[in-house]
Amino acid sequence: RGPGLYRLQDLDGDDRFEKIDRIIPMTGGGEHGPHAIIPGPDGRLYLCAGNQTDLPEKIDRSRVPRHWSEDHMLGRMPDARGFMANRLAPGGFILSFKPDGSDVELVSTGFRNQYDIAFNPLGDLFTYDADMEWDIGTPWYRPTRVNHVISGAEFGWRNGTGKWPEYFADSFGAVANIGYGSPTGITFGTRAKFPAKFQNALFISDWSYGVVYAVHLEPEGASYKSTFEPFISASPMPVTDLLIHPEQGCMYMTIGGRKTQSALYRIRYTGSESTQPASFPDNEPAKTARAARRQLEAMHTPGASLDITAAMRHLGSPDRALRSAARLALEHFDSKLWRDPVQQALPAQSAITMAVALSRKGTPADQADIQNSLLRLDWSKLNNTQRLELLRAYQLSFLRLGQGDPAVRQKIVAQLDSHFPVADGDSLVDRELARVLIYLNAPKIVDRCVAQMNGSNSAEQQIHYAFCLREAQQGWTPQTRKAYFQWFYDIGTARGGASFGGFLENIRKVAIGNLEDEDKKELGELIGPLPAPKDPLADLAPRALVKQWTVEELSEKFAAKKGGFNYERGKQMFAVAQCYKCHRFAGQGGIQGPDLTASSQRFSTKDMLTAILEPNKEISDQYEATVFQTEEETVIGRVANLNGDNLMIATNMLDPGNFTNLKRSDIVDMKPSKVSMMPSGLLDTLSEDEIFDLLVYLQSGGNPKSDRYASITPAR
Repeated sequence: RGPGLYRLQDLDGDDRFEKIDRIIPMTGGGEHGPHAIIPGPDGRLYLCAGNQTDLPEKIDRSRVPRHWSEDHMLGRMPDARGFMANRLAPGGFILSFKPDGSDVELVSTGFRNQYDIAFNPLGDLFTYDADMEWDIGTPWYRPTRVNHVISGAEFGWRNGTGKWPEYFADSFGAVANIGYGSPTGITFGTRAKFPAKFQNALFISDWSYGVVYAVHLEPEGASYKSTFEPFISASPMPVTDLLIHPEQGCMYMTIGGRKTQSALYRIRYTGSESTQPASFPDNEPAKTARAARRQLEAMHTPGASLDITAAMRHLGSPDRALRSAARLALEHFDSKLWRDPVQQALPAQSAITMAVALSRKGTPADQADIQNSLLRLDWSKLNNTQRLELLRAYQLSFLRLGQGDPAVRQKIVAQLDSHFPVADGDSLVDRELARVLIYLNAPKIVDRCVAQMNGSNSAEQQIHYAFCLREAQQGWTPQTRKAYFQWFYDIGTARGGASFGGFLENIRKVAIGNLEDEDKKELGELIGPLPAPKDPLADLAPRALVKQWTVEELSEKFAAKKGGFNYERGKQMFAVAQCYKCHRFAGQGGIQGPDLTASSQRFSTKDMLTAILEPNKEISDQYEATVFQTEEETVIGRVANLNGDNLMIATNMLDPGNFTNLKRSDIVDMKPSKVSMMPSGLLDTLSEDEIFDLLVYLQSGGNPKSDRYASITPAR
């Protein structure tokens, strides 16, 4: 009968299947193949499939406009280890269909490997998508994340370096970025005999790290905002699936996979809080926005009529879900029906979203109108979200519609060039400006990108510039070439996932391949074989011990200081103290530890100092290590992967791609570690003023215009 989706029917109630039919032929298998099938609130079935699954040959209708592409300005490099190098868009997808397999509809695309899906009580669909752990440390790494699956959305998985950042205007981002892990089963707590908070939670499973998270969703506009917390964790605990028993109200959880020990658990609430059925949280503005979104989504199906008034009204919405739904509605219809407003002076957000839609749906004849509509916009009046979407609109206008008029290209350079690097230090806007300006051969852009590459405290940001510059053919000087290739030696302390080093090597190879013979001779040994990577802690060696600081001493002195804090030095100290290696802050850094961008909203200055100076005092379950005892050795770390009897243990958060391998059968004892994975003494090489600048940098959320910098003094 061949591979596909089968329906098995027991026609006479004897617990035997008399009728077996293949209702949807499908190809794809393994761990990135077809996954969960669930009933939807509309009486249809919904199926999710990972990125090793081909779309069925017969799709009756698609909510996703069927003109997807790779859409990479400056190209894409495949994974350095060759993984899925030939898998192209649309990636993983979600289908819906009638129970007999008819009326197959494509709902959403662009996933990596979403193992399960679930509807909330308001009828909205969610999934938990996988990261590519080999990308850790690169600017294209995307953590495991919870997605609100709106109609027709594209979530931007592409192979290798091509993964779209979540801010791309033609994608739809995450409602929660979780971190490292291996997503498996998910379920809402609906009908659970749990306290109200957990009845309304989305429970998501992480197979690798043995955690079930509770994600608390709150309607915000036409989508949601969220917080999340560990609900259950153990090591190892390879969770595979979850469900709520509709009558008992208990949670059932299975573990196993890859020849690991399987088991079935039941989780019950035994506390004193009320477990009476609770309503899902909602609010009137969100109800209105959801209704508007669903009105727009009704245009995502064949036979619908285009309501141009509704679509145009929401193209400029500050609500991303509404403007995405409006854009997708337009893209389902012939662009001749809706393109005319592009010639008018539209409000900024409307002009940008219209440009994205027409670039994707239109023809080369539309390019001049699209680009002129964007040239009318005043950069200084755009917020950073609009700037990012403007830059993506320009990218799509070239990628989809061609090289364009040289005179218009020069006007675009004139509009954008003076803003790189951006005054407010937004690293993401700088990334996209660099991408577009290198593509357009802006004057001196190579000089500026090399300077930014060598001046950034973030390895991710540096790698982005190196990646973009690899294809730059014009604007080089002997000095910038030497600085560029010297960087590959200087970045040697950085660490990442399994493909990290290979990506850097391949970027360098492409750049060397673009050199003229004369340039190669001049660079000499700089383009020869690279030395072996250095110890990731070696960059701390030049800093001498200043003092073994205490919380009490620093708290008192900081409270007495009235001002004069320096933003740039605080940012520098965040790197010197190695915070970037484990923590994200203002969109940059690692994700082994918690994101610190909003830390000042949770911690007082004293709490912050305690967390840094005394990391063992309180250890979150989410980041707790385990002590593994064998007859031969003691290993402290977190389980990063399992395969049969083998455990891969991450022991050094500063070197996340380096594992210690243990056999489960060799382990004689396991217990939670009382020692934090975060090293102590990270501030002992900093002076008092450097620590204070670091604290205020954390309190500012990375914003140089924060009130904390009312009076900024020069770096001392």
